[in-house]
Amino acid sequence: MALARSLLRRLTALLLFGSVSVHSMNPHHLFIGTYTRDGSRGIYALTLDAATGALSTPTIAAEAKSPSFVALSPDHRFLYAVSESEQMAAAFAVDPATGKLTSLQAPQSAGGVAPCHLAIDATDRTLLVANYHTGIVAALPIRADGTLGPPGSVIQHTGSSVNPARQSSPHVHSVTISPDNRHVIVCDLGLDKIFTYRLDPATARLTPAEPPFTAAAPGAGPRHFKFSPDGRHAFAITEMGSTLTSYAYAAANGALTPLDTRSTLPPGFVGVSSCAEVRVHPNGRFVYGSNRGHDSIAAFAFDAATGRLNLVEITPTGGKSPRNFALTPDGAWLVAANQYSDSLTVFRVDPATGRLTRVAASAHISTPVCVLFLD
Repeated sequence: MALARSLLRRLTALLLFGSVSVHSMNPHHLFIGTYTRDGSRGIYALTLDAATGALSTPTIAAEAKSPSFVALSPDHRFLYAVSESEQMAAAFAVDPATGKLTSLQAPQSAGGVAPCHLAIDATDRTLLVANYHTGIVAALPIRADGTLGPPGSVIQHTGSSVNPARQSSPHVHSVTISPDNRHVIVCDLGLDKIFTYRLDPATARLTPAEPPFTAAAPGAGPRHFKFSPDGRHAFAITEMGSTLTSYAYAAANGALTPLDTRSTLPPGFVGVSSCAEVRVHPNGRFVYGSNRGHDSIAAFAFDAATGRLNLVEITPTGGKSPRNFALTPDGAWLVAANQYSDSLTVFRVDPATGRLTRVAASAHISTPVCVLFLD
């Protein structure tokens, strides 16, 4: 049954994104989320050739207002997007017959203002949404047909931190579901805290875990969070501090224990830069973080036995402000979305060293800010 589902997803992807590449029988298919302020029309689709890294010409998959972050349901039948200019979350069906994303309903309230990040639980029953400006995390039920119901939980964070310009109020920046589907990790840039909530996917309910949060360094501004493939470790990147921190994760109660923190910038860097995305290689040995301003990807080797991070290299992305990037599921390629140069750039990943080598492939999309691989 699992093999049949896998083959069906592959056929769906091929129908959705067009014919297979002349270079490879197994191209990777990806969606790109954008801001629609300077010519973009919404969510775009394209392919990456698995042999050469070449990108196809992007085509519009769905028109939407500033879908700045997008996520796929685990069964790949549905795609969900934030509408960052409004307090909305949008649901789409992946339609292989038309090669488009079909809207399932009018966008739903995401519980707060300016949602910026979302995630779907492993059972396909709950959508988690981070609302940046109001400091709210919300959980919305997902119906069997992929449509969204009203929020089952709306949790308002309160407080502030040390930077009055950026941290006078809470700013929920991301929601990440633990590998066992029991907890939701919430990074709040405004409070310098990483919260843990217990998740009940059957009712879309969130309740504070014990302990309820882990503190980040004052003024660091935790932004995005990822788990290691083994589920025993996790990593947070800080927007304002330009640091990457490794954690031990306790599945029993969702507690996070800091293990190591490293700068994502080169020694002696002078200038303005902020971090955006963090990704973990499928082999669990390497962790990557993006620098906006320095315009680079920092690669770290991770030692699971000690929890230590060691800098491998810092590689220019070849564009301006890499707000988001993603690895192919096999870890062979990395695609960076350079927000202010309207470009996607491609890197070959060395699985033995973690090093990145830029290839000539690139694509033009207005204001790309999210990279999501289907396969």
